[in-house]
Amino acid sequence: MSIELRTDDVDAFFEAPFHAYDASVGYVSPLKSDIVHMLDRDKNPLWTAGNPFRFWTAHRGGRPIGRIVAHVHGQSNRAHGWNRAQFGFFDCADDPEAAAALLGAAEDFARTQGLSELAGNFNLTAMQQCGVMTGGFGRRAYTDMVVGAPHVPRLLEANGFEAIFPMTTFELDLAHAALPDEAAATGAAFGFAPIEKRSFPERMEEARAVLNDGFADNPMFVPLTEAEFLFQAGEMSSILDPRLSSVLIEGGRPVGTIICIPDLNGLLAATRSRIGLSTPWHYLRFRLKRRRAVIIFYSVVRDRHGRGLMGAMLARTIRRLREAGYEQLGITWIADANKASLRQMEKLGAEPLHHLNLFRKTWA
Repeated sequence: MSIELRTDDVDAFFEAPFHAYDASVGYVSPLKSDIVHMLDRDKNPLWTAGNPFRFWTAHRGGRPIGRIVAHVHGQSNRAHGWNRAQFGFFDCADDPEAAAALLGAAEDFARTQGLSELAGNFNLTAMQQCGVMTGGFGRRAYTDMVVGAPHVPRLLEANGFEAIFPMTTFELDLAHAALPDEAAATGAAFGFAPIEKRSFPERMEEARAVLNDGFADNPMFVPLTEAEFLFQAGEMSSILDPRLSSVLIEGGRPVGTIICIPDLNGLLAATRSRIGLSTPWHYLRFRLKRRRAVIIFYSVVRDRHGRGLMGAMLARTIRRLREAGYEQLGITWIADANKASLRQMEKLGAEPLHHLNLFRKTWA
């Protein structure tokens, strides 16, 4: 049976990883409705801003066993001087023919756009899921973490891709976490504003401003527009635990933020990432038994770097997690070049969970 390559099959795109990986990989999909939303040309701000994209699925014997998206993120290319197309959601069975068909289609797309390299995973920007898992296989992931099988980096290398930009995710046992000093964020000038439903739009706009400023000097970062940020975070209000996420205010000015949410992977796995008749029952069980949380991002504005504010925010969040009965905390990817954040993880007592890399292919 030969490989059949299809385009624009959203249902197959969602199903492909379930056929590509066995249960030991630990893959957990975003909600199917979120996948559909991401691929909607009329709703995703990445596409409505004029960025071209295509997506494919690879089928063998009528079953989808692989998938990939290729797109141009024009804002990144302009900001960083790249001539790059990006690929994302590369999930594939250990099938060299399927991998070659998918990666070849993405490369052909990049070449037709007049570009000279292809890099990923970006699912779909660097501020969403990023990278290809290269270590820590089989270890249970948290929401918003990339999960893959050991054969995926091998398939990429076999098709001429090289590993670049190493990253690490972390896990913290909250009972044994070493709390940083909170003194830097105490005093009359400081206050924590919780991110809760009634103030969600205001707080999230403050969080976006802090993220854009604090990450401005980071490699690959491009400031998020309000539309992009709300598209990525708009559904978050329904699952927020207001004890965990906050904006740090200094003298009326937002200077720091932590976005921390309950880990949804148990719920998503139980429902196979679909909304159905059993979803309310699974959601009730999830709310009663949630013991894991994940930090999606944290940031401090640049003119307040080096003053201990990040440590103080992490200490407050950890205390609140403990008080709420959480036991484990995941931290999404940190670049291995970000020595300050890595030192912060070491001081907390966090352990590396997964290793990831971007993979890149270039041509003349």
